[in-house]
Formats: sequence, structure tokens, C-alpha cells
Amino acid sequence: MLEGKAVVGETDMLQNMQQDALDLAAKALDFFDVTEATEIARFIKKEFDRTHGPGWQCIVGTDFGSFVTHCYGCFIYFRVGGLAILLFRGSAGPEAEANQFAALETVKV
Repeated sequence: MLEGKAVVGETDMLQNMQQDALDLAAKALDFFDVTEATEIARFIKKEFDRTHGPGWQCIVGTDFGSFVTHCYGCFIYFRVGGLAILLFRGSAGPEAEANQFAALETVKV
């Protein structure tokens, strides 16, 4: 489990949604080895799509950079040991209002 092991780097999520992300990461790490980054990402993404609506993206690994546009209130980046997890809901397209999205500077792990 992640109890006390996850370190949140950046987030704009409400506390309960953050806790959902940390709980799902703990569950994923119970099911998969840390070397199975793609399976961990798939698990977290599908569960967030199911519980918080579609459009979530998840990146898991030990070395990646990112620059993403995300819906306001739908971004978290955290580490579990040497594993970094980036979870966000991407923009819905040009028909969405611009003020619903925020660009976050590059996260380098």
C-alpha cells in the first residue's frame, strides 16, 4: 500500500479526487510489478474514466518529461519511490471554453 509513501509534486485536484488517485495507484501496485508501467497506467486511467468520467490520461515511468493541457481541477503528479505518475483529464477540443483548461509547465522526472 501507499500509506505515507506517495509524494504529491503538483496537483490542482480536490482532496477526495487526489485520494482516489493515490488509492488507485496503491491498488495497481498490488496487482502489477513496478516494471509494468504500461499496465499500471492502463489500470489507473480506466478506473478514473469509470469513476470520474471519460477523457483521463495516465503516464507512469521513471524518466519522462511532459507538457500537457488539462481541464482545471483534473491534474495530479506524484511519486511512489522511484516511480512517477502523471494523471490528468485532457482538453475536450476546440468547442470547450478556453478558461476550463490550464497548461502546466514541463514536469521532468
